[in-house]
Amino acid sequence: MAKKKDNKKRRRQIEIVVPRNCPFCKSKTMPDYKEVDVLARYMNDRAKVLGKSRTGICAKHQRRISLAIKRARHLSLLPYTPSLD
Repeated sequence: MAKKKDNKKRRRQIEIVVPRNCPFCKSKTMPDYKEVDVLARYMNDRAKVLGKSRTGICAKHQRRISLAIKRARHLSLLPYTPSLD
């Protein structure tokens, strides 16, 4: 029995590795829900929270970033969905 050859190329997803340079650890501060401009840097254009592999934040501050973004959304400081600009 002959093997059926698959001509489809296997696609590999290349992930860009960002070095761990947590700005919150360096300045010894915590993310705050009132600092909307800081929190917006850790969201993409579709209003989703970026992962720590994309932002370079440590795990502790990544958890606090996501909590601060959720609080800011609840208070209508940040959008739940992307804006239609």
